[in-house]
Amino acid sequence: MKLLEGKKILITGILNERSIALGIAKSMYEHNAELIYVCQNKKIANRVQKLIKSINNNPIFLCDVSCDKNIKNFFLKLKKIWKKFDGFVHSIAFCPKKQMQEDFIKSSTRESFIKCHEISSYSFLSMARESQKMLNNFSSLVTLSYLGAQKAITNYNIMGLAKASLESNVRYMASILGKKNIRVNAISPGPIKTISSRQIKDFCRTKIYHKFSSCTNSHITSKEVGNVASFLCSNLSIGITGSIIYVDHGVNIKGVNTMF
Repeated sequence: MKLLEGKKILITGILNERSIALGIAKSMYEHNAELIYVCQNKKIANRVQKLIKSINNNPIFLCDVSCDKNIKNFFLKLKKIWKKFDGFVHSIAFCPKKQMQEDFIKSSTRESFIKCHEISSYSFLSMARESQKMLNNFSSLVTLSYLGAQKAITNYNIMGLAKASLESNVRYMASILGKKNIRVNAISPGPIKTISSRQIKDFCRTKIYHKFSSCTNSHITSKEVGNVASFLCSNLSIGITGSIIYVDHGVNIKGVNTMF
């Protein structure tokens, strides 16, 4: 069964072969979605072009989401190819490496706090605002969060605050956009080794803890996240909006693990 037959989905956030967004793109391609990708700059776009060579017939667009004007101009360009489309995957986040390596309070600055929230949370809202008139009935917007939005995860620091903002963003956006039959949800995966997660101090220990704390004694994969994203962008999930979907083999439900 091809869940996304006839759907046009925009994918953001692919950086390299380990990117969760790439796992999402592969799953959506397997379900017959037509995909367009957007990258921050030309250097990243050249790298992504090689990764998606077999699953893309459309151009890769550039957009630095730190500026509203860039986002607005991007959707004007996209409209020349897609007058209407069916949703997008927001896999964009930023936190200075220092804030994930040092003491949370001592390392946090006003500048890093604002930038982290701006890129990781506000950009989702801005993209939705600029694209809403282009979105078809029952379109789906999906973003990526993490358990650090709900609990204090060692070394996740400011990013945890930004993800909490993002999750609240999902609820408010879902409330407003639901009137236009546009759904908004977040996926909260378990820890996956990506170019971003490698910045987190002791990430490997977090990943090991996750495996032994999970209900299935398993690591999470980008393919598993991708399959849930495909479901959320399909008509099978029309009744789901404003939700945080955990894809972490049940770690979010667990209490103290006596193995540690």
